[in-house]
Amino acid sequence: MKKAVFLDRDGVINKTIIEGGLPSSPNSLDELKILPSVKQSILRLKKLNFICLLVTNQPNVTRGKIGKSTVIKMNNFLKKKIKLDDIFVCYHDDKDNCNCRKPKPGLLLRAGKKWNVDFKKSFMIGDRWRDIQSGEKAGCKTIYLDYNYRRDKKPKNPDFVTDTLLNAVFFIEKLQNKNILI
Repeated sequence: MKKAVFLDRDGVINKTIIEGGLPSSPNSLDELKILPSVKQSILRLKKLNFICLLVTNQPNVTRGKIGKSTVIKMNNFLKKKIKLDDIFVCYHDDKDNCNCRKPKPGLLLRAGKKWNVDFKKSFMIGDRWRDIQSGEKAGCKTIYLDYNYRRDKKPKNPDFVTDTLLNAVFFIEKLQNKNILI
């Protein structure tokens, strides 16, 4: 079985657009800006033999704010630019009550099945409580990137809290070096 790092997209890989104190997804390829040190972070994770899987909620498709083809273009751009292994997307909104929308673990479970992931040796990195809760439900260790979004609830028990993806990767490296993970 493989070890993986599941990564949320908006706020972890690329900058979010802040609307009313809450983070929102970019609505075009022009608005999509990769955060500093993301490429370096992914390369470091790959050197540690992690597969890097993007797992993202994109409800603005269902809400009619962005086309599915635009989201696919944006994700393909990210996959190529930062060398992600795969991308899994939930286009549903909360009212759809699907199994793939985070905080439910369906997206991670689908990715894990495809890539033969050992969840106990894997991580979920996200900037919202939904990301952390989905990782917990899937059995991953969780890392919360805390940007102090106004009007957003905080996750209850992430394994580690930091403010950048690179710091999250340093935490994972420390665990690897101490042989806490195999």
